[in-house]
Amino acid sequence: MHSIHFDADVKLINFIQKKSDKLETYFDQIIDGEVFMRLDKNDKSENKIVEIKLNVPGRQFFAKSRNDSFEAAADESVEALRRQIKKYKEKMVLAKQ
Repeated sequence: MHSIHFDADVKLINFIQKKSDKLETYFDQIIDGEVFMRLDKNDKSENKIVEIKLNVPGRQFFAKSRNDSFEAAADESVEALRRQIKKYKEKMVLAKQ
């Protein structure tokens, strides 16, 4: 977990950790992951960015989301990664047939 231009509180870190841990139910070969939380310097309300990078054997998944809260951005990023993992697993199954 990396928080850039601010200090993330423990509740936020635990929330994102809990959300991203659920990805293991979809794919159990996740090696590791990195989360970058960044405050964008603009006047818009959607200035909170969450980037998640997951490493799996032979592949890397990445999702980036911008929202008005870190929790909402994390939800969107985790959901995007879930879709990527699901698609990847479907391709693996088709390749083995």
